[in-house]
Amino acid sequence: MMPDLFLDISIPEQRLIVVDSGKEICGYPVSTAKNGVGEHRGSECTPRGWHSIRAKIGTGLPLNSVFVGRRPTGEVYDEGLGGRYPKRDWILTRILWLGGLEPGKNRYGEVDTCWRYIYIHGTPDESLIGFPASHGCIRMKNADMLDLFNRVEAGVRVYIHE
Repeated sequence: MMPDLFLDISIPEQRLIVVDSGKEICGYPVSTAKNGVGEHRGSECTPRGWHSIRAKIGTGLPLNSVFVGRRPTGEVYDEGLGGRYPKRDWILTRILWLGGLEPGKNRYGEVDTCWRYIYIHGTPDESLIGFPASHGCIRMKNADMLDLFNRVEAGVRVYIHE
């Protein structure tokens, strides 16, 4: 684990910053939930507070790889595939699956981030990055997602705040 490294996600700024030993290493624009902030299951809101990366999924797969249920489908997203499945909530490139660290706030019961399946992941809707548009997850441009994935390990802390 990288104890001095964490991810800072600002919902008002729609920005993810990689912080190491108190210094900003790099930053990326993101898209958080269209429904705003909230922790309850079914809310389609982005949960606040301290989390950790529970699992890294997708190592070695091509850019724009498609995931369903945290498993690669073998598809690689393109406009044709998007046109065939216009209602799909696309999860692309890589997944950083988050787990809450604060019991009663974002861990256990109806507020458990992990069991809400909240991820940091790539999206085909890159024009919406910078604006709240997700169903609760933190969406990123695919090249940024790949870069971030290669910088972090499972267990790295993530702070999501207003």
